[in-house]
Amino acid sequence: MRPRTLAEVIGQAHLLGPGKPLAIAFQSGQPHSMILWGPPGVGKTTLARLMADAFAADFIALSAVFAGVRDIREAVARAELSRARSGRRTILFVDEVHRFNKAQQDAFLPYVEGGLLTFVGATTENPSFELNSALLSRAAVYVLQPLSAADMGELLERACRHALPGISVSDEARARLVGFADGDARRLLNVIEQIATASSAVQPQGIDGAFVEQALAQSLRRFDKGGDAFFDQISALHKAVRGSSPDAALYWLCRMLDGGADPRYLARRIVRMAWEDIGLADPRAARIALDAAESFERLGSPEGELALAQAVLYLAMAAKSNAGYLAYNAARGFIGDDASRPVPRHLRNAPTRLMKTLGHGKDYRYAHDEPEAYAAGESYFPEGMPAVEWYRPVARGLEIRIGEKLAHLRELDRQARKDKD
Repeated sequence: MRPRTLAEVIGQAHLLGPGKPLAIAFQSGQPHSMILWGPPGVGKTTLARLMADAFAADFIALSAVFAGVRDIREAVARAELSRARSGRRTILFVDEVHRFNKAQQDAFLPYVEGGLLTFVGATTENPSFELNSALLSRAAVYVLQPLSAADMGELLERACRHALPGISVSDEARARLVGFADGDARRLLNVIEQIATASSAVQPQGIDGAFVEQALAQSLRRFDKGGDAFFDQISALHKAVRGSSPDAALYWLCRMLDGGADPRYLARRIVRMAWEDIGLADPRAARIALDAAESFERLGSPEGELALAQAVLYLAMAAKSNAGYLAYNAARGFIGDDASRPVPRHLRNAPTRLMKTLGHGKDYRYAHDEPEAYAAGESYFPEGMPAVEWYRPVARGLEIRIGEKLAHLRELDRQARKDKD
């Protein structure tokens, strides 16, 4: 079922349509090094093989999972021999190129620069994070998308004509097969092969939804627990909570649970969301998030997942504030760049007579003995430190009251300093 010509390729119209980057590259007859970045089963290997045919080039395929520097050297030797004998170009295709370490990536870089090899790398991971800058600067990066439902439907029609000739496939069965494959062409072909094997054993008159369910073992949707899909989905969950969209937050939570994400990891991230995006605007949010995490530990899966879902719903609808988060980052940034300032004497501990003799704790004002239990005008910062106001409560939730109190206390400070002057 692998396409033999560019016209047979399904999907990736943003790259292969008229006037699009890869279409132009094929038409020019001049291959260039590139990195094809996209999820599994969207045509990365197919495009690399079609390039070799289109440019009349030798094709060498390596898998970064198994290959090492020795394999790269052998590929270089084959390319040199091919150029010496026939003048043919060589396309070196490296699947899962993100698994190559820096030394392995550097091994073929000189031959790419010298024009001996046209490098085509395929990766499911973000090249910016996984590939070194020297290689990235010499290769165009093309982003491949998961196949759409329409693309998958077209592929399904082709595969059924080939694997299930004369057998009708109901609309319900088609929908289930396309949904099961989840935008992955290779996965769709695999499940159709399973259906064909099952149908040859029982000789059904047609394939319906029930037959598909019986023929296929329960499977999780595509989900790479260490890859971009994982971090993109947790990012979407966090942003939906921050954006006060409970239904979207619930969608992404369930997507990740359905995909096999560790609920304990999700619980930790939910607690983080409570402190980063809600904070003191609604302190109950952090408590609910912690209670949900504890509930999951007590109940396990799937019962405990309900607690996580309800925590996500509460967080999405809670009053939002990142004031504490910004204040913390500002303080950490200041301290990271600042010198180590000594603690003022009046704030130092004085448990011994010597320390008292040295003036530790002298002139310290005990706040509970002051009006409103507040030592107006007192400073608790190191001497000489510039005035800062890192914490700026927002006008939402409980922070409305916190902001009012903070403004009142700062007014008392200003009045006390005025009276002192």
